[in-house]
Amino acid sequence: MGLPDNAVKESLHRIETALKNTGFKMPGKKVVVNMAPADIRKEGASYDLTIAMGVLSASEQIVASEIDKFIIMGELSLDGGLQPMKGALPIDIEARKQGFKGFVLPKENAREAAIVSDLEVYGAQNITEVIKFFTGEATLEREIVNTREEFYNAQANHEFDFNDVKGQINIKRALEIAAAGGHNVILIGPPGAGKTMLAKRLPTILPPLTLHEALETTKIHSVAGKMGKQASLISVRPFRSPHHTISDVALVGGGGVPQPGEISLAHNGVLFLDELPEFKRTVLEVMRQPLEERRVTISRAKFAVEYPASFMLVASMNPCPCGYYNHPEKECVCAPGVVQNTSTKFRGPC
Repeated sequence: MGLPDNAVKESLHRIETALKNTGFKMPGKKVVVNMAPADIRKEGASYDLTIAMGVLSASEQIVASEIDKFIIMGELSLDGGLQPMKGALPIDIEARKQGFKGFVLPKENAREAAIVSDLEVYGAQNITEVIKFFTGEATLEREIVNTREEFYNAQANHEFDFNDVKGQINIKRALEIAAAGGHNVILIGPPGAGKTMLAKRLPTILPPLTLHEALETTKIHSVAGKMGKQASLISVRPFRSPHHTISDVALVGGGGVPQPGEISLAHNGVLFLDELPEFKRTVLEVMRQPLEERRVTISRAKFAVEYPASFMLVASMNPCPCGYYNHPEKECVCAPGVVQNTSTKFRGPC
């Protein structure tokens, strides 16, 4: 009880099967799990391990004297294994604020959570390891990450490098000025001119992330479930390039349970809109306020969520449908007036 979604309601079957396959059982009586506060919707399968350990402790199948000092979260497989979860880093930060001793979670998320100091982080591969840890039959290896050392060592790990660009002196100079001042950029040129190539390399000439910016960016990606396995801290500025068929909600964020959109995933980095004329007008219009305020507020009937959205917008487009208007060698074959319609499609504030 407590406004759970379908994934939480289905946890009964996952927990019952997982306990049976690990030598334990659900009590042969009614079990009430109160997920307070009752007016906030609970979603996701990360409560599986929490509920399972609570049931085992309350039914006295295990004796775990320190279980109340730990945050315990993770999705259970039917064989008792633990699956990765979303939002490990923000949960870890809140656990430290509330004075918990440690955090027990799936092994794949342990490095992400270990970024936070002054909190013991233990990664487990299955519920059996968690049970033995709390009963004292075995120990779990504590995950320790030297946050500052790992952060500074990984700051130069760029997939691309602006130094790869040969020639293009004028556009390189323009991008350097834009990077220095944090200005938005639109690249207009024929196909094959290097617009996408230059945009992908722009984050490498932006100032390095500070540790505070890296933590903020990592939290957003953690909530969205975009952190890879065994990932820890995002050390380089993000580069997001959504397809032109993207919806309004996917770009700015939202949904039944509001999640960060592309503009928030690009926070402290670059949002690249390739083939700008192909994006729907409504999609471009919803970026007006976030571009000005550097944040986006998603409101629902009972609550509102605010996500940061401080990004550098880079867009590219062809000068005309055929792409060769004003080309020094190839002739434009577009009908009269088409070029003007293409260039006037966007309003000034965009």
